[in-house]
This record gives sequence, structure tokens and C-alpha cells, in this order.
Amino acid sequence: MKLKITAGPFVFDAVLETEKAPQTCKAFIEHLPFEGQIVHVRWSGEGVWIPLGDYSFGVGYENHTSHPAPGHIILYPGGISETEILIAYGGVDFSSKMGQLAGNHFITITSNLENLAVLGNKTLWEGAQQIRFELT
Repeated sequence: MKLKITAGPFVFDAVLETEKAPQTCKAFIEHLPFEGQIVHVRWSGEGVWIPLGDYSFGVGYENHTSHPAPGHIILYPGGISETEILIAYGGVDFSSKMGQLAGNHFITITSNLENLAVLGNKTLWEGAQQIRFELT
């Protein structure tokens, strides 16, 4: 299943990892189109995130990792820290002030990867950017 992600001034194509994270993908699809704001991560390295507070997608861990690759999008379902969606644009060691975390890799960006670091730096230096996920 394919997605279009518009983040700041950039557009990315992406795929849902329905075989590896079926419950997370199913829960996310129910919220599409999904809109929010990305801010730069505080603890994790080269990534941006959508803080979601105590919101629950109703999923547990599946296909989880602490080290998403550039272009991987993970959902942390909450627990030790707040619920969040993280987009890796470089090296990430997914963490919070409570320590290392793991999130469900459920989306992979497939186009315009060269703009991920530009988006990350823009978010770091210019502040929050709008983001929208939608089916294509």
C-alpha cells in the first residue's frame, strides 16, 4: 500500500510495511489522512518526530527497532515515554529522557531520500514543519 507524505516543502512517496507491521499499519490507515507537525528529536540523533502525548493507536510492539535507517518511520506506541511517530533522516538511536526505546517500523520512504536531511536541518534550524500522510 502506497502513501504520499508532504512534510514542509517536500513530497515523499512511501510504502506501508503491512507484512512486517500489520496491526500498526491497520491502526494508522484508520486515521488517514493524518496531519500533524514534526519537530526535531531531542535525544535520538538525526530524526524528526510527531509528539502525540498519551494518544493510543491500540497496538503493541511489532517489527520494532531502536535503530531505524534513514527513510524508516516508526511508531512508538507509548508506555515509558509518550506516543510518537519518528522519521529517521540519518543516524538514530531511538531514546527519550527515560532511556532507550523501540518503535514499530511501519512505513518506508521510497522517493526523494536526498531531501530527508534537508528537511531535518530545516526543522532543526527553522522550527516545526507541517506533515500530512495520505493514501495514493
